[in-house]
Amino acid sequence: MLKKYFFQKLSRADGAALILTALLTAIASEIKVVPFNGEAFRFGLGSITFFLLILIRPPASLIRTGFVTAITVVCIRLFGDMMLDEGHLSTSLKNHLPAFLFYFLFALGLSIIKVEKYKTSPFLLGAWAAGIEFFGNGLEHLTRYWLLGHENLGIQDWALLCGVALFRSYFVVGLYSTIIVSEQKKRMGEMLEVGSELYAETLYLQKSMKHIEQITASSHDLYRKLKKKNLQELSVQALAITQEIHEVKKDSQRILSGISKVTKQKRDDIFFLADVLNFVVTGNEKYSELLQKSITFHLSMSIDFETDQQIPLLALLNNLTANAVESIWKEGEIDIEVFEETVYTCFIIKDSGNGIPIEDISIVFEPGYTTKFNDRGVAATGIGLSHVQEIIQALDGQIQTEIPENGTIFHIQIPTSNIRK
Repeated sequence: MLKKYFFQKLSRADGAALILTALLTAIASEIKVVPFNGEAFRFGLGSITFFLLILIRPPASLIRTGFVTAITVVCIRLFGDMMLDEGHLSTSLKNHLPAFLFYFLFALGLSIIKVEKYKTSPFLLGAWAAGIEFFGNGLEHLTRYWLLGHENLGIQDWALLCGVALFRSYFVVGLYSTIIVSEQKKRMGEMLEVGSELYAETLYLQKSMKHIEQITASSHDLYRKLKKKNLQELSVQALAITQEIHEVKKDSQRILSGISKVTKQKRDDIFFLADVLNFVVTGNEKYSELLQKSITFHLSMSIDFETDQQIPLLALLNNLTANAVESIWKEGEIDIEVFEETVYTCFIIKDSGNGIPIEDISIVFEPGYTTKFNDRGVAATGIGLSHVQEIIQALDGQIQTEIPENGTIFHIQIPTSNIRK
């Protein structure tokens, strides 16, 4: 059984991770606190580092990782004693050999309990790790007592040993959970970003499919009329066109079905309105940096609730905020305010950009309208604001544009019941 763990083939990535874990653990173990008299026993950062690295990147074999790490720790400590000329090699080996027992037993214990299945249960994970560490530390001390004849620990010392095991284990579990939550939030933001862009496109695709149905019905009606008039050649041509349009409709339905699966989030995902707004601000802060602009964002919220419309909300708010970023020349400000008014949730997005000409107010939401041109004078697509209007209408909301002396202000009202989960 052990042969299977020690001699199974390692990939290059697994080998590099194994070496890195062993070296970092060995180095961290030299940063230590000695709670008892002399140096018979040490509390170092080694076990913290070892446990954290195992959680972050599970090794191909825990037992092999523990064995290699234990050997590395002992070797580095022996090398340090030789460099400092501290005692004979045999004495140094007896002093540090118990450390091998701790790391190997710690890895063996994590392997036995199958640590991966406890990653979603931090309390249980911390309890198991503390128990394994206490057992490993206890055997390490007893082995050192047997080899070197050091003074045995009393009840208070064993209690301290238990307390340190609990502290170090839950510290690692807490740190790991923080890292994981941060990564999950980042991935969630990326998924929402993709989903919001696709959501806006599905609205246009649904509208196009309705037009396709109308065109299919009209072309089929034309086929029947031509056939009734015995215009055989033209009626066959009209039927062929009808069939081709029908194929386009079926392809569009398949595309819409695929996109809809991407835009639908899992039911157990929890999103609050504040989460959506924070994603909008964070994403557009990065966007403004990419455009080498210095823009200050101000977010004010007097209402927050759980929502199941995170994708359409992100799509419309992100579109308006990105437009605001693009309208600002080099530096400026963007204010986002969210509040409740009677049965509506209101959003106000104000920027200090170039603004929109007053004469264009009535057409800003028309597809193709734009005030943005690239450095070669080519106009943007002009579908962003039309997307926004489509989304707001789908949520039974309203949007109004205000043109102050500087910049642009968008006022949005959406029935709270349509976006509150």
